[in-house]
Amino acid sequence: MKAIVQDVYGSADVLQLRDIDKPVIGDRDVLVRVRAAGVDPSVWHLMSGSPYLVRVMGFGLRRPNHPVRGWDVAGTVEAVGGQVTQLKPGDDVFGSCDGSFAEYARAAESKVVTKPANLSFEQAAALPTSAVTAVQALRDKGRLVAGQHVLVIGAAGGVGTFAVQIAAAMGAKVTGVCRTTKMDLVRSIGAHDVIDYTREDFTDGTRRFDLILDTGGNRPLTALRRALTPTGTLVLVGGEGGGPLLAGMQRNLGAGLLTLLGKQRLVGMFATVRSADLEYLRKLVVAGDLSPVIDRTFPLPEAPEAVRYLQHGQTRGGKVVITV
Repeated sequence: MKAIVQDVYGSADVLQLRDIDKPVIGDRDVLVRVRAAGVDPSVWHLMSGSPYLVRVMGFGLRRPNHPVRGWDVAGTVEAVGGQVTQLKPGDDVFGSCDGSFAEYARAAESKVVTKPANLSFEQAAALPTSAVTAVQALRDKGRLVAGQHVLVIGAAGGVGTFAVQIAAAMGAKVTGVCRTTKMDLVRSIGAHDVIDYTREDFTDGTRRFDLILDTGGNRPLTALRRALTPTGTLVLVGGEGGGPLLAGMQRNLGAGLLTLLGKQRLVGMFATVRSADLEYLRKLVVAGDLSPVIDRTFPLPEAPEAVRYLQHGQTRGGKVVITV
């Protein structure tokens, strides 16, 4: 089969299209014939081995332990392991797998669910990592309840476009933050209000929110606290910048310390794709409350260019997807 493989850490130039063997599945795995694969920032973090923390987390100190890139997948089940009970060959599925930038990928049964019939494979591939992150940030870390005022920073991005829709579906009053050219997009997906960060300082304390979801990581925690209600919650999702060891992850440490100083909650998070959350997303899609925003698609041989496109911030809004 053809796959996008890397032998060393580096820029997108290390990604190569090669012929390799199909994955071998275990008893609780399924083999997926990949139709589309989502691209998110974790792809290029693992590609580059930066920050160094990703290397010591089991991904390989000197070179990648798992050479095929990609997590998010949508496709058709080709074969199932002996102990798989919920899926069968021929089922269209979406979820998370080991190496989705390939014609075939191995996925644990617990990481994939049946694809909604009203979504294309490209749309379904956009969901797993980013939409699950939005769900867990709002529901689990943010403890969102209906009627609260929510601010989504980076509302036109991969996680942000899902967070706006999910928060609205949960009954929140949603304000999105983005640049001028993306304001119409954010309004179209359900934001009650949109702030153009190039023209307005939303951290000046004149407006307060019960929950802030920060997907950008570009503003000091002390500034974000000014935009919170006295008992509000700030959830940090990802974030770039910082040093080569931790990059933006040091903000999570600072958030924990600041939480000790008052009644506001500041928490960081790392999402884990689970079948229960994928089912939750599937129900939102079927109900018409959630629709993936696709910025651009690239064919499998152009996967390196897709990663460059995302890494350099060229997206107009939503997700980047690779078609196979």
